[in-house]
Amino acid sequence: MITPRYTFDEELKSLRTDLLRMGTLAREAIDNSVKALINRDAKLADEIIAGDDVVDKMDLDIEMKCMELIARQQPMARDLRVIGTILKTITDLERIADHAVDIAKIAKILVDQPPLKPFIDIPRMCEISLSMLDDALKSFVNEDVELAKKMCERDDLVDALYNQVFRELLTYMMEDPKAVTRAIYLILAGRYLERVADHATNVGERVVYMVTGVLKELNV
Repeated sequence: MITPRYTFDEELKSLRTDLLRMGTLAREAIDNSVKALINRDAKLADEIIAGDDVVDKMDLDIEMKCMELIARQQPMARDLRVIGTILKTITDLERIADHAVDIAKIAKILVDQPPLKPFIDIPRMCEISLSMLDDALKSFVNEDVELAKKMCERDDLVDALYNQVFRELLTYMMEDPKAVTRAIYLILAGRYLERVADHATNVGERVVYMVTGVLKELNV
């Protein structure tokens, strides 16, 4: 006989799987958007923009499943925290995918423009931000509070790189008025990657809350 608890656990397991699939798509979108920017690949940028609808639909589908599960099972305590964490996390993942679209649009704008400078800090920001997202999702799967906390500490590295990008590109703008438009777009790309790290931090904070019941900022 299938018990209500077994049914609930299976549905929760399915939600976790859906979240991880959504996280994988958001991660790939960011990775490819930066590749499109660096490689001046308009076709790849178009693919990222077109693919955003898939992530948006997953966001809505997972939210609906969560709300239905709450309505039917009326979970309490830890179970409710897990569902709440899923709801908050999919919002961050959807926004990460949106930032991938933002970067892809910048890639399309700059594709015919001469390079302003070699790409060094932006790829590094992407690498760290995605490693944070990877660890945030891993901490969710394993309910690993220490990994979540440690991951959040890397947000400072991304912030420092963004500040470096901003200062360097500001210098380019001051020295050459023709560089202003390209520099502004690259600053925006850096800002979007900085936000990816922020969203990964949000996920880490929610994992800690899910496991401990304590919600607090981990990187202030």
